[in-house]
Amino acid sequence: MAPGFNDKVLKCIPAEVFMISSSQDNQISNEAYNAGGFELPDPAGKSGGACTSAILDVLYKRGHDVGKMSWIDVLKDMYETLKTQGFADQVPQLSSSRWIDVHQPMFIVPPKTGVRRAMLIGINYVGQKGELKSCHNDVENMKDYLIKAQGFRQTEMLILKDDGHHTSPTKENIMNGLIRLTQYSQPGDVVFVSFSGHGGRVVDETGDEDDGFDESLIPLDFQKNGQIVDDDILDMFVKRLKGGVTCTVVMDCCHSGSVLDLPYYFAANGKGDSMQMEVHFAFDSAEKKKKVVSKSDDGGGVVARGGKSKKEQEAARLAAEKKAKAPKRTINEKPIEKLAPRKPTNKNKTAPPPPAPPQRCVIQ
Repeated sequence: MAPGFNDKVLKCIPAEVFMISSSQDNQISNEAYNAGGFELPDPAGKSGGACTSAILDVLYKRGHDVGKMSWIDVLKDMYETLKTQGFADQVPQLSSSRWIDVHQPMFIVPPKTGVRRAMLIGINYVGQKGELKSCHNDVENMKDYLIKAQGFRQTEMLILKDDGHHTSPTKENIMNGLIRLTQYSQPGDVVFVSFSGHGGRVVDETGDEDDGFDESLIPLDFQKNGQIVDDDILDMFVKRLKGGVTCTVVMDCCHSGSVLDLPYYFAANGKGDSMQMEVHFAFDSAEKKKKVVSKSDDGGGVVARGGKSKKEQEAARLAAEKKAKAPKRTINEKPIEKLAPRKPTNKNKTAPPPPAPPQRCVIQ
């Protein structure tokens, strides 16, 4: 560890932020049609993201009480679970805003915490190329776990799904939700964010990425309004969380290893047992200029993201915060509509063999 580097990180990111991602930056993330095989207590559907199903499987099996499991236990058990289910190509990764001993206990809700808020995003891209099937189920399964095991309240959950019932997971709504979390959350509060959907990659033009790419999330309206680039998440969300806030993020999408651009990371690939430092961490990422790599219905190719002046970037940031509105008592600006009750399944009926699971990469 470099003391000077650590001191700069503390000033840059006041909050403690931890992210478990479904794969490393150069890897894909899969859907699992046999989510019931992960032994979740009441799965919302037969399909589910492999990462989301694996982490919930581990949390339910090992217990979620204080001190029962370490970060490395969770990650390695996730990897073994994924391999058992046929997803050995996915290596779960932990990244964080602090260098930590990965053998220390994992907490989603540390002792003596305040309000617990969650933002759960599931995008199936209904009617689009690259449509997914299980992202809505991921949200329901994660919501059930947070309520039953971690003491979250549904009134403090912002649910974004493209199902016609919930807030639509557009780029603007996702970014506004993240901004509201930074506004509402005070020292001692807990934040939980999950994203299930497609992930993409961004060509790095500044040389701060070893693989030549930055990562991105693919919102529902990406063809019209573009992707959500990791630099924007870092600047608008991670860096703006207040000191004393504990935030845990689960990213179930392709190329998600460093989608928050956090300064420390650990991969459960058996090649080490301690965190590594991201030496190219972007302390001032607002100056970066990129081009977004994606394929769309009009032929795809490289779409220029464009470079804005610092003044223009600041104006855009202030406009986005203004749209997010002033903080209210809960993370929801309006009540979430409840979905229709789940239909009981016939467990004795033999299901046909599932098709090959799609990959949660940028839509082809």
